[in-house]
Amino acid sequence: MPIEKIAFPGHDGQTLAARLDRPVGRPRAYALFTHCFTCSKDLAAARRIAAALADAGIAVMRFDFTGLGHSQGEFANTDFTTNVADLVRAADHMRETLEAPAILIGHSLGGAATIAAAARIPEAKAVVTIGAPAEPAHVTKALGSSLEDIERDGSARVSLAGREFTITRDFVEDVRAQGLKDALGNLRKALLVLHAPRDAVVGVENATDIFVAARHPKSFVSLDDADHLLSRAEDAEYAASVIAAWATRYLPARRDEDAGAVHEGVVRVSEDAPGGLLQHVSVDGRFHLIADEPLSVGGSDLGPTPYQFLSVALGACTAMTLRMYARRKKLPLESVVVDVTHDKVHAHDSDDAEGGAHRRVDRFVRRLNITGDLAPAERARLVEIADMCPVHRTLEHASLIETREVADEG
Repeated sequence: MPIEKIAFPGHDGQTLAARLDRPVGRPRAYALFTHCFTCSKDLAAARRIAAALADAGIAVMRFDFTGLGHSQGEFANTDFTTNVADLVRAADHMRETLEAPAILIGHSLGGAATIAAAARIPEAKAVVTIGAPAEPAHVTKALGSSLEDIERDGSARVSLAGREFTITRDFVEDVRAQGLKDALGNLRKALLVLHAPRDAVVGVENATDIFVAARHPKSFVSLDDADHLLSRAEDAEYAASVIAAWATRYLPARRDEDAGAVHEGVVRVSEDAPGGLLQHVSVDGRFHLIADEPLSVGGSDLGPTPYQFLSVALGACTAMTLRMYARRKKLPLESVVVDVTHDKVHAHDSDDAEGGAHRRVDRFVRRLNITGDLAPAERARLVEIADMCPVHRTLEHASLIETREVADEG
């Protein structure tokens, strides 16, 4: 997805860093994503959810709280109240420069902050929490034995997720003073609660408390065996697909001009992470697929390979071509099954002066299973028609591929 860098002033004037994941064409709506305690906008789950929602036509802005990620300021000088203030400032910036967020999404403590801030963002129609605590004070459990040091000395260095942070007594007192029950009861926005029953960081009983305290419309969806950070790509993808489908009910219908703004035929492929080969694929901003490679070549084997996608194209186009021909000729064709395999073979008959007989070419073997009360001549003609499939012709003949670099918006 096109990703834009954004900067805006936070609650104390320090510059906060953000990213905007844009869909192809005009966004149907804007969402604001708030990250978990001591995390950042670049957490894998945040990136994946934002990218998947952008695939679905929803632009997502994700930002770093003061003192975290790429934002300025000192984390030690922040607390839950300042986080809420930063969140409201993020929404203000979106309203002033883009469009006010219609969807608010918060992960873990970011979910609690989202609930607390929702009343101050009137344009928001829907609120989503992911693994959120029912009370902000829940976060003190992560401080462990350091909590006593903080209360005694006023502050302490605490190791969280492998990083060192200074946590102050003011922070602890602030989260303890916060409550979400009233905010949930007066939310007046649709609420979606996403939580994993096996969440070892924020127990699922928190989801129950949030759900009970809120009024309708409200929904709860289990994230099954996902971990708290949704570290597996498939868990983040699932959460995003649920959010996109659920939020549609609370968003304005697409206008005709919006639908026409999406460039027809755009297939977008984006990396999941630099360390692997998994790719996220969207087609016209609507259809969502993944591509990968086997473990043997460095992939994670979570989706078809690029060559398998070529075989899919050939097989699907062949079946469609035969069906359309049979309809036009009124043939009693009951069903078509096309099996396609791909490999590389020596081009023994090649007259390529450079490669000669040692040149290897791609071979697609297509097997047709045609059923129906068809005469032998009709069957033979259907086999001939298969070679007229447009994808078949494209693969047989040279294609012109133009590659152009676009401006880096990341």
